[in-house]
Amino acid sequence: MTPKISWTSKFSVCPESAMACAAVMIPGLLRCSVGAIRIEAASLRLTLSTLRHLTLTSIMKSKRKTDHMERTASVLRREIVAAAKVCGAASESPSVKSLRLLVADQDFSFKAGQWVDFFIPGVSVVGGFSICSSPRLLEQERVIELAVKYTNHPPALWVHNTCTLDCEVAVRVGGEFFFDPQPADASRNLVLIAGGVGINPLLSILRHAADLLREQANKRNGYEIGTIKLFYSAKNTSELLFKKNILDLVNEFPEKIACSLHVTKQTTQINAELKPYITEGRITEKEIRDHISKETLFYICGPPPMTDFFSKQLENNHVPKEHICFEKWW
Repeated sequence: MTPKISWTSKFSVCPESAMACAAVMIPGLLRCSVGAIRIEAASLRLTLSTLRHLTLTSIMKSKRKTDHMERTASVLRREIVAAAKVCGAASESPSVKSLRLLVADQDFSFKAGQWVDFFIPGVSVVGGFSICSSPRLLEQERVIELAVKYTNHPPALWVHNTCTLDCEVAVRVGGEFFFDPQPADASRNLVLIAGGVGINPLLSILRHAADLLREQANKRNGYEIGTIKLFYSAKNTSELLFKKNILDLVNEFPEKIACSLHVTKQTTQINAELKPYITEGRITEKEIRDHISKETLFYICGPPPMTDFFSKQLENNHVPKEHICFEKWW
């Protein structure tokens, strides 16, 4: 998976560099704490052999212009670097492999939509991968899930070519692109717009929304979420990740969750179960415009041209900047 940087509709410019620092502004909805990034042996909770690979020197060794650590140098991170063990792996598509990581540290947590710095023993380059599971899965099973696209970037190569069950890595949560409503917050609709592997953080948000719906149904309290519409585009149906998971949620909450799956270069027949949800061609401006309302938040994640296009179109259609959140994948 290529490195990435988080961007949103509002920016602050870092004096140290020409990079723009993400600054999400959704009052009452998106909250994150500011803390200094420290890497201390007491907080890592790792074995000494693993600690040796997590020095600041090894973290910043890569000088590639598209390195994850460089692109996200100004983005907020949690202080905890936690040990993690690979407890599951699967091929999600011809080019994407998913991992399940067991993170025993009870102080490790994340918000739906965030990513992790991914530290691999013996690999000097640090990966940056969005979490695609919900915070609830971590709370209940101490597991997070990642989906990594094959590239020649060393962390992605390790995931696809070297990683096996019980491999040990370390992870640290970062990112300012997330959905974390509190019980007293105003109800919002969500429109999620994903391109390719950009589905990962949006799937985390979708799964979190489903957990909120279950909680509301069971307890009759908590945050009252509105409707959720997912627009997801990929080259063909084999590259549409997590299709079954997405459709299961649509079927579980037919009045709340809907999806529109787009394919741009389909060459094979689409199976009958999937066909009602498939549109051949790119996601259009009109489809998104039809969902604009003052109660709706828009989350966009995909290649830079796609995120640029839809964020600009939403602004042109008078959607408040604080209702547009996006993350670019490189």
